[in-house]
Amino acid sequence: MSNENNIAPINEDLNVVKYEVEDIKQKIYTIRGKQVILDSDIAKLYEVETKKLNQAVKRNIERFPEEFCFQLNEIEMKNLRSQFVTSSLNKSNYGGRRYLPYAFTEQGVAMLSTVLHSDKAIKVSISIMKAFTEMRNFMITNSVIFERLTNVEYKLLEHDKKFEEVFNQFQNKENVKQKIFFDGQVYDAFSMIIDLIKKAKNEIVLIDNYVDIDTLNILSKKNDKVNVEIYTKSNTKLNVNDINKFNSQYPKLEVNYTEVFHDRFLILDKKCIYHIGASIKDVGKKCFGITLIKYEAIIKDILDRL
Repeated sequence: MSNENNIAPINEDLNVVKYEVEDIKQKIYTIRGKQVILDSDIAKLYEVETKKLNQAVKRNIERFPEEFCFQLNEIEMKNLRSQFVTSSLNKSNYGGRRYLPYAFTEQGVAMLSTVLHSDKAIKVSISIMKAFTEMRNFMITNSVIFERLTNVEYKLLEHDKKFEEVFNQFQNKENVKQKIFFDGQVYDAFSMIIDLIKKAKNEIVLIDNYVDIDTLNILSKKNDKVNVEIYTKSNTKLNVNDINKFNSQYPKLEVNYTEVFHDRFLILDKKCIYHIGASIKDVGKKCFGITLIKYEAIIKDILDRL
């Protein structure tokens, strides 16, 4: 019998290779909400070249509407490669293709058997359709179980989300009113100080009798266009050159001198103030604490004294 679709010769001896339904089921995927099998897998089952199979389909394209056959897009192909390791999806056997694969639904497979005009195609198509039927029956039979698993997964995701919210609130430095750091917790201490620095939107006021270049390195983590005022002793280790270099890259810094304060305070946007038990350049070297002071009257009183 002539092969009018120019399909490569097919081995009609069906005893040479037996296709088990269970094996075929491994090649069925769910894409766009439909169960499909890829062109390369069908071609292998039919013992024809994938290119020849698709050429036959294109010559009879009116028989293959989208619900019978459609071409995968890049995202769908990427998702398949990431989820499955099969002969048709791995790079060694599939990477050389110049075009994205076609996917055939159960109806598309049935139509293929009429296009290929061979006993082999008809008998293999029957095995493929049996696999589709078993997969569908399995999904129907276990739909209740799948629904329950989905609900459990949804609840777990909700619990994870709530836990993450609580955890973030606990970790959020903005909500911390008091924090004690012990000797050696240098990273944790610096991390919190920098987080506090980054909270300021307009202005930072630092009251610290012992400031140096390390202090400026910490203040450089501030947001852009946030002005900084430092109040320190007149014998500070900062000089005019240090201040000018800072202002050339992180404007604007102003250093003032006062002998009024003993403790260290960090005032952000004139709205909140933190009492810091150590100079910020030395945080973590010894045990110290950070305390949020929320009383507006105290903030105003300290600012007035400056």
